[in-house]
Amino acid sequence: MKRAVVTAGASGIGRAMAEAFAASGYAVAVCDIDEPALDAFKKAHPDMLALNADVSRENEVEGFFDALEAKWGDGPDVLCANAGTAGQHGAIDELDATAWRTCFAVNVEGAFLCARRAARTMKPKGRGLIVFTSSSAGLMGYARRTPYAAAKWAVIGMMKSLTIELGPLGIRVNALCPGTVVGERMERVIRDEAKTYGIPETEARKLYSEGISLRTWIEPEEIAAMAVYLDSPMGRKITGQALSIDGHTEALSR
Repeated sequence: MKRAVVTAGASGIGRAMAEAFAASGYAVAVCDIDEPALDAFKKAHPDMLALNADVSRENEVEGFFDALEAKWGDGPDVLCANAGTAGQHGAIDELDATAWRTCFAVNVEGAFLCARRAARTMKPKGRGLIVFTSSSAGLMGYARRTPYAAAKWAVIGMMKSLTIELGPLGIRVNALCPGTVVGERMERVIRDEAKTYGIPETEARKLYSEGISLRTWIEPEEIAAMAVYLDSPMGRKITGQALSIDGHTEALSR
């Protein structure tokens, strides 16, 4: 049985990934910092390992991987480094340096810490798949969301570099770039942006839809399906790619 790890896996895109891999026959382990979401996940999936771990903290990442390796007797075949945070909204001259560092700690350092640990067990086996969750914001500019965009661009840079480093060892690395995804996280972004721009939430939501060629938001399950596909026989030659699942985002900024 193959094994998949999903960070921030108790809700949203992460939960959809965990459930999709489980439905495909994988053993699955998730971590998250949202206790209510973790409790709900454990009740729904008592067969999966689900632990509280903050990916921005090295000791918690190491503890999580220690636990899953103890349970499985090995590391993951697939790592979905999905944990992220939206970061602070605002003009560059208004941003808080501590909030900036927190955004990078979760989105970039967290992905690094998890990829580092997973690579240690993938390399001796000569195979493995690492999937980072970036964003459409990792491919284009995003006014008043500079911390988030910069962090997601950094994730793409890490993916491209690890692809070259790990490819000769049989390990593939890709990044998924979701667009506007249905769920509570995006609803929080809408509320924050409506406040930032001083517009109604209905208008902020409409602006996002109008910036997508297909004029539709994305379901978490559509992101998860791509992650599972990447580890399928049909996806075995796909590496080094920033894969947009977004209905084609034309613009993120006003």
